[in-house]
Amino acid sequence: MTVAPTDRLAGESQRWAYSLLLVLSGVALGVSGLPAPLYRMYEEVWHLSPLSTTIVFAVYAVAALGAVLVSGRISDVIGRKPVLLGALAAMIVGLGVFLIADNMALLIVARAIHGAAVGSIVVAGAAALLDLRPDHGVRSGQLSGVAFNIGMTVAILGSSLLAQYVPHPMRTPYAVVAVVCAVVGVGVIALREPHSARSSGPIRIAKPSVPREIRGDFWFSALGVIASWSVLGVLLSLYPALASAQTGVHNLVFGGAVVGATAFSAAIAQLFATRVPARRAAIIGDVGMAVALGLTIPALATHQWLLVLGAAALLGATFGLSFGGSLRHLSNVVPADRRGETMSAYYLLAYTAMAVPTLVAGWAATQWELGAVFPWFAGAVGVACIAAAVVGAVSTRRAAESI
Repeated sequence: MTVAPTDRLAGESQRWAYSLLLVLSGVALGVSGLPAPLYRMYEEVWHLSPLSTTIVFAVYAVAALGAVLVSGRISDVIGRKPVLLGALAAMIVGLGVFLIADNMALLIVARAIHGAAVGSIVVAGAAALLDLRPDHGVRSGQLSGVAFNIGMTVAILGSSLLAQYVPHPMRTPYAVVAVVCAVVGVGVIALREPHSARSSGPIRIAKPSVPREIRGDFWFSALGVIASWSVLGVLLSLYPALASAQTGVHNLVFGGAVVGATAFSAAIAQLFATRVPARRAAIIGDVGMAVALGLTIPALATHQWLLVLGAAALLGATFGLSFGGSLRHLSNVVPADRRGETMSAYYLLAYTAMAVPTLVAGWAATQWELGAVFPWFAGAVGVACIAAAVVGAVSTRRAAESI
């Protein structure tokens, strides 16, 4: 893997740039999870159904899909910094829409803006990290996953605390995070462009394809992210309300703590899985998610909030191994001149896996009780996780035999 001398100089002259990009990634994923503890409040105040909640969430995922299809190529052509600045500005605009929202239509608008913004930051930010430290692909993948989950943990817990204990609960969390985004934006403005070796050619929608030489590695990583983000979708949209209903704890902080425990456990697992080879971590994580999903069902049936939190933490740890392992592996093999488009293809599959099961589960919850729907969802996703682990194990054995 080669890197332009100017790219390397940019990374060395602004040593804080790498850390800033990780913070930006964390803030972006924090914004994506920010409304999670508030969905139940929207349902109660505006009389929304679970399907409405999942539609709002799925709109975010669809908008992110569109962004990942184009943002990688755009950042390859015009640079990472313009894409990151534009996405950060859009994120602040979306927070402004949340501040004035008084109906579902405005929620959809806000989530669409945020989906496009977060999708762009995830792809362009991942490519920029590799620009700055091209010889540390595995480490960049690991730290990106940690930043994603720490950002989500802080945002969700902060959102639930503000919504529960301060005035204007459906407004204040967005105002606070808008200030945080503005502060991070100052750093992005000062950032020197990390990608000087621009690609030529027109800006176009990226095709969902990857370099032939890493296609096997890509699909190994893709299966891991498909399985893990299927879990993430319903976890953020429906699980907090289900946990509150099953335990009888209706404080918003509890719903935030359930998702926060999952995200924090994922961050810790990714942070301490450094010595575990990326392929092995992803396979262990896939199997672990299937087991953890199975354990959430009896945990919810006990109606004990401590057990529900414990099951959420276990699910998060296995999610962290699966997602972190797949991202580390892909980051280490992607060619330097195809980073943007390859990461676009990767997150295209991730957001599709997030949106489709979420919509299906939301529709099912309008036909049956959410508590009756969840075991079926957990079983279906658990089977997908096992399938990903089996395919991963087979591909790993073939790769070892070919050496």
